[in-house]
Amino acid sequence: MRSSGGFAELRRVGRRVDSLMRRVYRRARRSHQMAFATLVLITLIFAFGSLVWPQLFPASLLIIPLLLGGLLVRFRQLLVQTLVTVVAGSYVVLSRPGPIPKTGFVLVLIVVGWIVITGARVRSRLGVPGTRGESMLMELRDTLTAQGEMPTLPAGWLVEVAIQSAGGSTFSGDFVVSTTRDEVLEVALVDVSGKGIDAGTRALLLSGAFGGLLGVVPVEQFLPSANRYLRRQDWDDDFATVVHVAIDLRTGDFDVRTAGHPPAIQFDAWSGRWQTVDTDGPLLGLMETPEFEVSHGQLRLGDAIFLYSDGMVETPRRDIGRGTDRLIGHAERLVGQGFQGGAADLVASAGGPGDDSAIVVIHRMAHG
Repeated sequence: MRSSGGFAELRRVGRRVDSLMRRVYRRARRSHQMAFATLVLITLIFAFGSLVWPQLFPASLLIIPLLLGGLLVRFRQLLVQTLVTVVAGSYVVLSRPGPIPKTGFVLVLIVVGWIVITGARVRSRLGVPGTRGESMLMELRDTLTAQGEMPTLPAGWLVEVAIQSAGGSTFSGDFVVSTTRDEVLEVALVDVSGKGIDAGTRALLLSGAFGGLLGVVPVEQFLPSANRYLRRQDWDDDFATVVHVAIDLRTGDFDVRTAGHPPAIQFDAWSGRWQTVDTDGPLLGLMETPEFEVSHGQLRLGDAIFLYSDGMVETPRRDIGRGTDRLIGHAERLVGQGFQGGAADLVASAGGPGDDSAIVVIHRMAHG
């Protein structure tokens, strides 16, 4: 019992130390002047220690505060710290007698300083020092992911979303926005031109705008309103494709509209047939006043509808028609399990590795 109590006390102490170190790090990141002064002082201490006790304080220790400076201080402060580090390191090494690689060490120190300064200069263009730029990107990525979460639906309905970015990036040119209003579920799957990080910034901008339009404007006005917004951005040759579906959760009646996007796929549980829900509409952002056709249908008990991006069905060696048949073949295997986990399974099995892939599965469960 005493041993257990001792371990518990050690864990509590460890948590307190960890919490204290986190607070110190956050405070140091906020107080750049304090971080700058502390790192310069540590550099001078390491240099003095390396002169007096070279066996305990190797000159290579000077690289540690330099790397920390690239994360914690502002760009101009980092320039001063780099200069202090190079001067102190050069003095320490050149003061030592014997055939040691003095010039090589100084050159390595200069190269490390140049690398740190180059990285900090890129971040300074954002007006945020240190790791705050990376933190902002992570927050933006989380915002994009959160906007793709489906609303809570009544019993008897299953909705799943899966998105896979090209090259394993956490940013994708495909995104999903959704909302419910008066027992009507609206879902829009958007594919921005480009892929991966290149399209991620535009996808983030459009996801906020399209998410704000969804559920606010009438269903039939969503695509025209989205097109007007995209036209105002004055993006050269950039465009977006969209598939938009509105489903009455009481009756299962739905309307599908597309803007240059692959057609939705409907599964009829009563006949076991799969069919595309064909509609027509131009790409968003290319025309001033486009017209978007609508296709009506109904999801009965057991039926499902699939929205997907072209990365799921099209590759340089395979056209959309053959890719759609392939996707249906993969989806056929999921019928027996009621499409549970189907979105992630389909993206993993049918998604193209060289393009962003996204799919939305909406299933009206038979037991509902």
